[in-house]
Amino acid sequence: MSMSSKNSDLEKKPAVDEVASLSVDEDLIDDDAQKDRYLTFKLANEDYGLDISHVKEIVGLQKITTLPDMPNFVKGVINLRGTVIPVIDMRTRFRLGPEAYNDRTCVIVVNIGQVKVGLVVDTVREVLTIPDTHISPPPKVRSGDSNCFVRGLGRVDDQIKILLDINQLLCNKELTELQPKDSQ
Repeated sequence: MSMSSKNSDLEKKPAVDEVASLSVDEDLIDDDAQKDRYLTFKLANEDYGLDISHVKEIVGLQKITTLPDMPNFVKGVINLRGTVIPVIDMRTRFRLGPEAYNDRTCVIVVNIGQVKVGLVVDTVREVLTIPDTHISPPPKVRSGDSNCFVRGLGRVDDQIKILLDINQLLCNKELTELQPKDSQ
């Protein structure tokens, strides 16, 4: 019995193909088609996931223009086909140790509220279907905001995927700082 037949409700597909089809047919995809689907990526030694409905595209790492007086996790901006997009280094945001960017480092372009943001990650893995029945709440280890980014822990076979709440990655003040001046 293969691993995929053992867990038939946990569907795996190549991430880049899936996101590319979302970019092309985004208006045609209904909410049910995206339900329980997560784009997974690696940071340090852990796998994370984002609700696929927030993901717009995945691009290779490009030149990042540094801006003054930004939070340390905002590395700067990129020019993506004529649109200036702020870029967040997810390792820095999560206080993980630094690692040099390499050919596997990429940018996941997402919408957080009305702001398009690029998230720098070590590598993109795949798109997974993780039903709510396979998601546990994060443990309450200490008080404060330590788990504010985490929506839940997805169980996939014998692995755990840390599922992020995209709307908690930036507070309102940070979002306002990242919006283009003409849209504020």
